[in-house]
Amino acid sequence: MDPVSLQLGTSHLWSWLVRLLSKDPEWLNAKVKFFLPKMDLSSEDKAQDAAQGVILQLGRLHTQGRATWQAFIHCVCMELDVPLDLEVPLLSTWGHGDGFPSQLETGEESQPVSQLHHGLKRPYQSCGSSPRLKQCKKQQLELARKYLQLLKTSAQQRYAGGSPGPGQPLAFHQAYIPPILQWSRTTAPIHTQEGATLAEDGTDVSIRDLFNTRADKGPRVTVLLGKAGMGKTTLAHRLCQRWADGQLDRFQALFLFEFRQLNLVTCLLTLPQLLFDLYVSPEAGSDSVFRYLEDNADGVLLIFDGLDQALHPHCSREKEGPEDPSPALALFSGLCRGTLLPGCWVLATSRPGKLPDCLPVEAATVHMWGFDRPRMEEYVGRVFSDPLRQEAALAELRESRHLRSMCAVPALCWVTCLCLHRLLPGSSPGQAAALLPTVTQNYVQMVATLGPRGCLPPKSLLDLSEVALRGLETGKVLFSVGDIHPSTMASGAALGLLTSFCICTGPGHQDTGYAFTHLSLQEFFAALYLMASPKVDKTALVGHVTLNSHWVLRTKARPGLLDHLPTFLAGLASCACRPFLSLVAQRDETWVSAKQAAVMQALRKLAARRLTGPKVVALCHCVGETQEPELASLVAQSLPYHLSFHNFPLTYTDLAALTNILGHRNAPIHLDFEGCPLEPHCPEALAGCKQVENLSFKSRKCGDAFAEALSRSLPTMGNLKKLGLSGSKITARGIGHLVPALRLCPQLEEVSFQDNQLKDWAVLNIVEVLPCLPRLQKLDLSRNNVSMSTLLCLTKVAVACPTVRTLQVREADLIFLLSPPAETAAELQGAPDLLGNAGQRRRRAELQDRSLTLRLQQCHLRVHDVQELIAQLQEGPHLDVVDLSGNQLDDEGCRLMAEATSQLRIARKLDLSDNGLSVDGVHCVLSAASTCQTLEELHISLLHKTVVFTFAPEPEQQKGIRRRAALWVSLTHLMPSEPLLHATRIRLTHCGLQAKHLEPLCRALRGSCRLGHLDFSGNALGDEGVAQLARLLPGLGALQSLDLSENGLSLDAVLMLAPCFATLQWLLHLDISSESQHVILRGDRRGRDLAGGSLPQFPAGAQFFAFGQRRVPRTFCLSQCQLEPLSLTRLCETLEKCPGPLEVKLSCEVLSDKSLETLLHHLPRLPQLRLLQLSQTKLSPKSPLLLADLFSLCPRVQKVDLRSLYHVTLHFKSSEEREGECCGFTDCGLSQEHVEPLCWLLSKCEELNQLDLSANMLGDDGLQCLLECLPQLPISGSLDLSHNSISLESALGLVKTLPSCPRVREASVNLGSEQSFWMHFSRQEEAGKTLRLSQCSFGPEHVPRLAAGLNQSLKLTALTLTQCCLGLEQLTLLLSLLRWPVGLFSLSISETQQQLCLQLEFPRQENPEAVALRLAHCDLGTHHNLLVWRLMETCARLRQLSLSQVNLCDTSSLLLQSLLQSLSELKTFRLTSSCVSSKGLAHVMSGLSHCYHLEELDLSNNRFGEEDTRVLMGVLEGMCRLKRLNLSHLPLGSAALAELTQGLSHMTLLQSLRLSHNQIRDIGAQHLAAVLSELPELRKIDLSGNGIGPAGGVQLAESLALCKHLEELMLGYNVLGNDTVLRLAQRLPHHLRVLHLPSSGLSLEGLLILSQALDGCPYVEEISLAENSLAIGVPHFRQGLPLLRQIDLVSCEIDNHAAKPLAASLVLCPALEEILLSWNLLGDEAAAELAQVLPQMGRLKRMDLEKNRITACGAWLLVEGLAQGSGIQVIRLWNNPISPDVAQHLQSQEPRLDFAFFDKQPQPPRGS
Repeated sequence: MDPVSLQLGTSHLWSWLVRLLSKDPEWLNAKVKFFLPKMDLSSEDKAQDAAQGVILQLGRLHTQGRATWQAFIHCVCMELDVPLDLEVPLLSTWGHGDGFPSQLETGEESQPVSQLHHGLKRPYQSCGSSPRLKQCKKQQLELARKYLQLLKTSAQQRYAGGSPGPGQPLAFHQAYIPPILQWSRTTAPIHTQEGATLAEDGTDVSIRDLFNTRADKGPRVTVLLGKAGMGKTTLAHRLCQRWADGQLDRFQALFLFEFRQLNLVTCLLTLPQLLFDLYVSPEAGSDSVFRYLEDNADGVLLIFDGLDQALHPHCSREKEGPEDPSPALALFSGLCRGTLLPGCWVLATSRPGKLPDCLPVEAATVHMWGFDRPRMEEYVGRVFSDPLRQEAALAELRESRHLRSMCAVPALCWVTCLCLHRLLPGSSPGQAAALLPTVTQNYVQMVATLGPRGCLPPKSLLDLSEVALRGLETGKVLFSVGDIHPSTMASGAALGLLTSFCICTGPGHQDTGYAFTHLSLQEFFAALYLMASPKVDKTALVGHVTLNSHWVLRTKARPGLLDHLPTFLAGLASCACRPFLSLVAQRDETWVSAKQAAVMQALRKLAARRLTGPKVVALCHCVGETQEPELASLVAQSLPYHLSFHNFPLTYTDLAALTNILGHRNAPIHLDFEGCPLEPHCPEALAGCKQVENLSFKSRKCGDAFAEALSRSLPTMGNLKKLGLSGSKITARGIGHLVPALRLCPQLEEVSFQDNQLKDWAVLNIVEVLPCLPRLQKLDLSRNNVSMSTLLCLTKVAVACPTVRTLQVREADLIFLLSPPAETAAELQGAPDLLGNAGQRRRRAELQDRSLTLRLQQCHLRVHDVQELIAQLQEGPHLDVVDLSGNQLDDEGCRLMAEATSQLRIARKLDLSDNGLSVDGVHCVLSAASTCQTLEELHISLLHKTVVFTFAPEPEQQKGIRRRAALWVSLTHLMPSEPLLHATRIRLTHCGLQAKHLEPLCRALRGSCRLGHLDFSGNALGDEGVAQLARLLPGLGALQSLDLSENGLSLDAVLMLAPCFATLQWLLHLDISSESQHVILRGDRRGRDLAGGSLPQFPAGAQFFAFGQRRVPRTFCLSQCQLEPLSLTRLCETLEKCPGPLEVKLSCEVLSDKSLETLLHHLPRLPQLRLLQLSQTKLSPKSPLLLADLFSLCPRVQKVDLRSLYHVTLHFKSSEEREGECCGFTDCGLSQEHVEPLCWLLSKCEELNQLDLSANMLGDDGLQCLLECLPQLPISGSLDLSHNSISLESALGLVKTLPSCPRVREASVNLGSEQSFWMHFSRQEEAGKTLRLSQCSFGPEHVPRLAAGLNQSLKLTALTLTQCCLGLEQLTLLLSLLRWPVGLFSLSISETQQQLCLQLEFPRQENPEAVALRLAHCDLGTHHNLLVWRLMETCARLRQLSLSQVNLCDTSSLLLQSLLQSLSELKTFRLTSSCVSSKGLAHVMSGLSHCYHLEELDLSNNRFGEEDTRVLMGVLEGMCRLKRLNLSHLPLGSAALAELTQGLSHMTLLQSLRLSHNQIRDIGAQHLAAVLSELPELRKIDLSGNGIGPAGGVQLAESLALCKHLEELMLGYNVLGNDTVLRLAQRLPHHLRVLHLPSSGLSLEGLLILSQALDGCPYVEEISLAENSLAIGVPHFRQGLPLLRQIDLVSCEIDNHAAKPLAASLVLCPALEEILLSWNLLGDEAAAELAQVLPQMGRLKRMDLEKNRITACGAWLLVEGLAQGSGIQVIRLWNNPISPDVAQHLQSQEPRLDFAFFDKQPQPPRGS
């Protein structure tokens, strides 16, 4: 028996074990390889028998220690068919710790073997401690050769085959398909195209390219980035294997390190220790070998796998050498930076994240992606060697989209193939894929597949899951023997879930490590533990359901190990995983469901948040794993409309998860990917996604492979409208794939390929698809490489393609703007032979209607390019804008373009700015352009490099303008057949033109027969040029304006222009500003364009409108110059020769008295003068007297207005006018000393209509002096003395003076802050006078003086004292001192301080009908009641009592009760808007019950309760004589109204009933309808705002038909509907005067019926149909309404279509005074119709057009309509689309246009 068995003392059991294992040597070899990864099994003696080999291997396993031996015994019992009688003693003897002999634990064989590869190394010897041997060079080379051979032999043995795991096919270990590599930095290889892959065809060109960077010097570092599962570690080992096979012959040595193992090395290392002690040691001469490696560093490759897992940051050192011990990461940093082993090659693999700072910036970055579809199929084909099974697996893959999504990750592809290998046998097509719907269920199936005999050990799985979670939480992915229980290790090994390998923790220290086969597998088991372990509660579970931001490219240096844990938790929360969880947890499904529900709830909360792009992707993965459609729909609907992804990697799997969620979305979405590294084939995941409306990619990492994948998805995205692919590296090859795909996307509206560095061929290839995209609106090809020849080809395409509307090229910009035709895409794709002649005609019509905008700015175009461009454009469509600015055309090119304008049919603008035009070229361009019939403006400015042609659009090209032209034709004298000619504007500004240039310029200008505006501003013409131009102007025809500003002109030159008024018939306005060098000659203002091109212009001299002719005055404006007497004399003499009428407007800083006298003395010699204005001109204090004398000096003066000694306006009348003069000296500093001379001068006037002396300094003395002079002044209108610093004495003086001024009819004084003092006169002596005194603060001493003055005014008929501080005593005293004259008619006293407003009216004779008492704003307290009683003693027969907004207390109400009982003749009682208690109301009602003659009762706007209503109804029963009853706004309900109707039945004399805003609804309306027949005298009824519907409305209409005398009907703000209106129309009252139906639910049908009924009604005065949706319907009359005064159609949605019938109907109403059309949709066409009828509406005073769509054009039409003598006072135009400047200009022309928010014109009360 062998020694081992003897030591064990279990010979019988040992022999059984040897016999059992001899039957399955392959299984034993696999287990020995697993537990002893560093053991070299090939060194065994091949001659020994099987039993001896088993004994030898068992001995090796036994010497590794107790834990290894126990785990091995557990594997034997779990995986092999062990008889029960052997399994029990095996586990009892060796499966526990007490069965292991202690003497072997300390034996020599139990020590760890130092060699990494047994049999290849010499005994351990530290490289760093050995002395340096002095060997010759030949010996050094020999040592290096042996070491390099040792490295290669070691690698060959490591990768020499491999035995499969239990139950796995051999092909699983042999299948390898390389993933996709994509260069990311500028250090991409010279000879490698983007997206190169590691081919398996034997050449491996791509492997060589991976290390073929441009950097021949310095560090040669490549970083391989890839997400987990992409195969980074596999590729690293594959490189080692290829090198060992001799395929990487450029490298002599290759070293492979894993950071997950280097993290376990805690001691500091030198570089030789890292290379030799932790990898392969030389047999001898380590120093020589290292020196050789240093000398040949360019042939050394070091691969570091898992850089993202590096744990120990190194401390920075200024210098690191080979002898300096450092951490492993510091050694890696030295290798990358070139301080260690300079010239070597370094390859590092990492997950995407913030790379360590030790990497140099020039390091090449390579992205590693997963499998595309061909690689998936190739991998599956290699895995399944059986043809039948292979074909079945490929069929499953091709038919299942989610299966392809998982197989895009190589690690998951391996898992999927493993599951398919088990599921395919015996399954029908599609069944196997259905069992693998998610990644989580894939892993569940894999665990079930790997289980022995299909049986899963729950306890072992749960223990293994706990190990996985503990490792992830502590950042541990490598486990030692002590970290895992032997039985757990055995289960992991049996299921193939754990892998083992040798690890070095330092020089001479080695151990066996264990890890999960992949990190994602460890995450899966961690999630399994959280879901299945009873130790984890729901709170802890939910805490792991998070979404990592994944902004790792910016922040996180190490990606976490728990990234996929939430995804697996979500997958395990699906219902399909419930049985598996129940099995592992050994709990029922109810317990499992509770945990799953917690995860689902956490996901729902996450779905409700606003997430960033990375978290959205993570959430989509989680939700997809749950397979819950409801949750997917919740997430899909919560996604924003614009979903952006920025700067993080995205794979095919990520987009597949997103697409899966979007499939549950109802609304469209925009996807924007910017700066994201994208897997080349990831666009394939978007195939069939109908929800994406906008798709945009912007990344330099997108190349031709990406474009090819995108081309396969685009035709399947049926709702895609916008596609953006910018900033990429797509070449012509990628475009070749995309163009055919674009042809299959007719729904696209916008495509962008900007910033792709595309060459000419690719750009031309793209534009070929334009005819195939019928809905395309924009194609962006900016920032690509386009040559001049290609640019001209693009212009040719723009000209030929019928949908192109704009081609815009500016430096790097290149954009096509298109306008889809009216036809649908289907019609556009119809067969040509089906179109026929009709289709061809339609195409030609579209081509003729099409207009093209061409912008080729800063494109380096030259003369020969322009010639070719002109040839293209001549054969093309109409041109809208041609912009060739910023090129190199020079004079010749500009001339050619100017000559071509007459042939190119340009509609708007030709821009040739910044093209090197010279002064000599200006004449050529001007001559060439003069032949163009459509030229509207030519602007040339050499200083600003501007050359712009503006054209007038031809009417046949622009349908909208054609309609407007027809409109203008109908409004002018021009015949319809006569074309609308436009005036050409030539602007030659800042061109350095001198007098010598004028002759040739004018010669060129004479060729234009329509020259209207000429601008020579900013040149150097001088006085000589102006003189020459004045001579040449008659030869240029009738201009409309001439601008000579900024030409260095003197005042003499200005005076030379004045005679042009006589020589130039078109000249009407000469505007000159000396200081600002502003000189403009203009024609009629009305011919100008008010809104920047909105109105057509007419030839000079043509009458503009058919409304009649007006003589437009000529205006001479001279400002900012010194006006001396001599200059004024010359000016006036010049103006004497000018034809009239004439307006002169002067402005200078100061005008002396001498100059003013000179000007005024010349005025009589200017009979044509209508207006003289001196603005912003300072005058002396003597000037008012000089101007006052003008009335006698020049009898034609009509008005003199001087303001602030700064503004003077003189108006002159013609010989036919006989109106009185007006004089105003406002704020002129007039004092007492000026009064007498001023009055003496003004007394010479024949008739002074108005005199305004306000805002002066007259004071009390000056005012008294003026009042004494009043009888001398012939004032017949008004005198304004406001703001003259007067006091109470002036008010008393006025009272005293009134008897001496018989022509004064009214005087008003207010001494408050307003300081107003007005007196109104009449031409003859007035019979009655009115005096109003406000805020005069009379004291007790003033009351007698006031009374004395009043007693002298025998003709005073009305006196109003407002806030004059008259208390009770003063008021009583005043009344007692007044001697009631016969003429005294009215006395009104208002004291707001005491809240008392009392008005007493006394008759001239004892007429009891006129006796009235009105109290308003009163608090009828006791102290006021005394005054009330005293005043009422004078009114014994009171007929009317009104109380408004009073506060009736109980005492006051008792007083009022007793008062009412005494007023037996009272006929009217009003108590409105007051505060009355229920008790007080009872008192008032009791008093009213004694008023038997009461005819009117008004209790509106009070708050009555139910008890108050009953009291009121009781009083109404006895009022049989009542004629007017107003109970509005009480409110009354339907119940109260029922009681009211019972009392109404006996009111047979009732004429007016107002019950508005009481919410009586249909029930109340029905009660009221029942009694209307008993009110035969009813003339007015108001039921507005009562919530009455069609049911109540119909009954009311039927009852109202019985009221034969009804005149006013108000039913607005009730939803009556058409039925009610129909009943009303059928029996409309014959005497109806007022009809109010605003907001009544009236439609077009009801309007037509009502219009027919109203048409011809002889008495209707007022109609209101506001706030009804009438749309195009308006009241349409044939006979008209002869007495209609007001019509209200506010907010009725009336538009231009209804304008013509509306205007026609309004003309048939000759009495109209007010038309309300605000808040509608009326535009210029409606304004035109209204303007035509304005002259025919003689009584119209007001038209409201607020808040419509009238532009400046429509407003100008209204101006012209008003000019024809209409009596209208105001047209409201607030909030129409008219700019403030234009509005101000229009209002200056016609003040009756009101654009303000507040109405400036007083309005009569509605309904009056």
